Amino acid sequence: MGNVMSDLTTDNQTKPAEADTHLRNVDLNLLTVFDAVMQLQNITRAANMLGMSQPAVSNAVARLKIMFNDDLFVRFGRGIQPTMRARQLFGPIRQALQLVMNELPGAGFDPNVSIREFNVAICSPLDKRLTSHVLNAVENLSTDVSIKLQTIVNDNIEHQLRYQDIEFMISYRKFDRPDFCNEALFNDELVLVAAQKHPRISPYMSDEKYLKEKHAVMMLDRFYSFSSPYYDDPEMHSLIAYQGTDLSSVMEIVSKTDMVALVPRWMAQASAGILNLSVIPLPWMKNSLTCYLSWHESSSKDKGNMWMKSLLSQCILSL
Repeated sequence: MGNVMSDLTTDNQTKPAEADTHLRNVDLNLLTVFDAVMQLQNITRAANMLGMSQPAVSNAVARLKIMFNDDLFVRFGRGIQPTMRARQLFGPIRQALQLVMNELPGAGFDPNVSIREFNVAICSPLDKRLTSHVLNAVENLSTDVSIKLQTIVNDNIEHQLRYQDIEFMISYRKFDRPDFCNEALFNDELVLVAAQKHPRISPYMSDEKYLKEKHAVMMLDRFYSFSSPYYDDPEMHSLIAYQGTDLSSVMEIVSKTDMVALVPRWMAQASAGILNLSVIPLPWMKNSLTCYLSWHESSSKDKGNMWMKSLLSQCILSL
């Protein structure tokens, strides 16, 4: 029994030492190179950001490939593209580096010297209302900080936010999960639009008449389309006669048919005169839409992300 306990004690004492030895054999400076190359997906730009020569960064990438036993980056056009393994590594490595950087003396984010690019997903039709304001707000900073916006949002958005392929999402939907953060920005009113020549539509519409009309909607994706919750019920879903990928196209179709569509009031008012549409209030239903700024909680450890969150909030709330 004594020998068995002695063997167990020896094993427990040597395992941490072995792990520590393995970590000491790793050049942790390579991880900052990996982080920069993943962010910029360009060796030259990563070298400039790190204050290193291009050959030095290329050499570091070669060592990283050996360390992780993967190509990590492959040529793509004029730049490079991360492999699946690189994407899997990026989130944990970035979070670990941010935890260390945030504890260093003088740690912070200075937009005046940063060349960082932020990626933001903005769901339609909010892109029509907010994109120009966001782009102009960043442009007016007169720095090398840049922002890239995309409107293609699908079920992969949670993964993209978690691993910071995308830092933020602006949408009418929020994430009801403890590891995601949501900030309410403003409320929009939802209205009904129909062609002015529609034979049955009037400003005094009722819910009974509403339920007898054929409806045009954006594609019913749980993130992409704000109208999904209104058509979850089978009875409501049976009213759909047309699904489009863009709300502007939906409204144009409505203007030429006897269909109706749910639309944010600001968009209805902007297009009503051009398309000869009637705008009808919806007093019989919950017609308030909240616009949210959402991000994964891991982003909260990144001071650059929190700076961008503040900028996005300010420029949108100032509209």
